[in-house]
Amino acid sequence: MYKFEIYQDKAGEYRFRFKASNGQAMFSSEGYSAKASAVSAIESIKKNVPGAAVDDQTTSVA
Repeated sequence: MYKFEIYQDKAGEYRFRFKASNGQAMFSSEGYSAKASAVSAIESIKKNVPGAAVDDQTTSVA
């Protein structure tokens, strides 16, 4: 089961990470001074991700 985990880093900032069903972290956030900001960012991702575009900035090697 995929999940978001909210935690505090050593500097006291709130961060979150998104974990795959196998427990591996897929990505993590920047630090937020308020927990509510981290929660808001999670809600924004959950709402907007289905329409997210992919911007592939790598160069193709033929």
